Amino acid sequence: MDKKNENGEESVNKDGSICGYDSLHTLLSANLKPHIYQEVSRLLHGLNCGKPLELVALSANGKALSSEHDFDLQGFCFRADKEFLREPRVVRVGLIQSSIVLPTTLHFLDQKKAIFQKLKLLIDAAGVSGVNILCLQEAWTMPFAFCTREKRWCEFAEPVDGESTQFLQELAQKYNMVIISPILERDVNHGDTIWNTAIIIGNHGNIIGKHRK
Repeated sequence: MDKKNENGEESVNKDGSICGYDSLHTLLSANLKPHIYQEVSRLLHGLNCGKPLELVALSANGKALSSEHDFDLQGFCFRADKEFLREPRVVRVGLIQSSIVLPTTLHFLDQKKAIFQKLKLLIDAAGVSGVNILCLQEAWTMPFAFCTREKRWCEFAEPVDGESTQFLQELAQKYNMVIISPILERDVNHGDTIWNTAIIIGNHGNIIGKHRK
């Protein structure tokens, strides 16, 4: 929990937690009565087929990675209406939202390397949890600097088949999953034009396609 400083004011947690809890989800569930928490969850998450979202039991290996490297791992079940011409199947979709690792004042290569190392752990957790399609956050290879419009951040831009794609191709093959990789793309064939691009990497490590925003 937060401690109070000499002025009687609550200090901010140095570990980035919310009043000592690792996520808003755990804070609410620990401090609200069950029926109130259920209504809050409905407002935050919505309903699925008219019912509250169901929690998914996470793999032991995934939970171990989460605990060892201190990141939040959650799973929810979204059911679909029954079809009459196709058998039901389960598709596991993973979403990663992560923070940068190093201060933005440090060398860009060091920042990028640290982000790759952090993301690998999160992708490993998704892989051992049986994720079929993994979606990374927008411009995951860099600090989210679009709002600054400072040209120096364009150094993080890379071709579609650049370093980040090669890094993810190995993991896509290893875990047999499709990975959506949004990056800052540099189109080397058309005057180094910069694009906000999502690259789709197939479960065999092949580049299926891309979408430019």
